[in-house]
Amino acid sequence: MGTIIHQPAAQMMAGHAVGILLLNTGYPIIPGNVANASTYDYPVRFTVVEGADSPRLIGGDPTLLEPILAAAQELVRDGCRAIVGACGYFARFQRELAEALPVPVFLSSLCQVPMLLGALQPEQRLGILCAKQSSLDQRMLTAVGIREDAPIVVAGMEHSPGFRGAILEDQGWMDVDQVRDEVVGAAVRLVTDHPEIGGLLLECSDMPPYAKQIQDATGLPVWDYVTLIDWIHSSVVRRTYDGFI
Repeated sequence: MGTIIHQPAAQMMAGHAVGILLLNTGYPIIPGNVANASTYDYPVRFTVVEGADSPRLIGGDPTLLEPILAAAQELVRDGCRAIVGACGYFARFQRELAEALPVPVFLSSLCQVPMLLGALQPEQRLGILCAKQSSLDQRMLTAVGIREDAPIVVAGMEHSPGFRGAILEDQGWMDVDQVRDEVVGAAVRLVTDHPEIGGLLLECSDMPPYAKQIQDATGLPVWDYVTLIDWIHSSVVRRTYDGFI
């Protein structure tokens, strides 16, 4: 008798292990962005969180919990084996979703920070480049396991006009070259001002397209949302090893 598979009654699609929660945004989603499907070598499932835009999420609007949870539950029903948020500031709701969902939850690229700090030398610090430094408060950091005395150095992009207009103010268009130069320049300044930095973490889901340029300019390892999602996928979709002895 052949293999028999029973499809869950509520699951109308399959094959996407990672579910990604998106904001309502209106700027170009270029390759490398978390919200661009061509960023990945495997299928992912996207869903937009109703009413969630950058100002509300970055500002910490607590009423977003309900629509975020509803969107994540939809992804789980669709067969996703892990849930990711496509903005670092989803971290505000990390504990609530992790407690409510039956699958692993990684709402922010910041979830990598505790592991990365353990990999650095005692005198080194981790540099974090984020969208808006003033909104990266300790409550948000604590939610993803970053202690108050963690050896991190944070810089934000809120004073860079190209990035601010496109990402934070959602103006509807983006000068890709300008934003790239601003992000890379900010990373270089952060490392120059703090030579004790041993690695960089990009908080924002719009920054992975520039990770290679940042690494080339700083010579440091760079982690971001894509390194996180690749790692998550590798753990929830294990492969069979082929080879020889």
